[in-house]
Amino acid sequence: MELEESIKIAVEGCGVKLYDTTTARENDDNIFRIYITSPDGINLDKCAEVSRMVSPLLDINEPINGKYNLEVSSPGIERKLKTLDHFIGSVGNNVKIKKYSSETLKGKLENIDKDGTITIKDENGDMQTTNFDDVLSASTYYDWKK
Repeated sequence: MELEESIKIAVEGCGVKLYDTTTARENDDNIFRIYITSPDGINLDKCAEVSRMVSPLLDINEPINGKYNLEVSSPGIERKLKTLDHFIGSVGNNVKIKKYSSETLKGKLENIDKDGTITIKDENGDMQTTNFDDVLSASTYYDWKK
């Protein structure tokens, strides 16, 4: 079983869903981050519970060579969208999509079909579509002006 699948099982055993895992290097420290979500929200106690459940798995199958810190948190209000499931879970939210063609789409995510067709209502109220396979990067964003 792959490490990510083992992490997913441990996370779901805590009553939350695995959103993503990432590695980073900050101030000469290696960091392995686990992002979790729940319809009820994520609190510090839930992050600590997940950390306690996942730590033994990481002792056996190190995600990063050498010393690292484990961080468990919510992906936040402005989160990266990497998978179809991320897009499906973000319908109704504001998104910014950068395409391989250098085009950028920005607006409210209206829909994503199972075939990967993404529909966005832009700031002018026009509907724009793209395909998931054409997405270079994407994230949700919060309109802080409201």
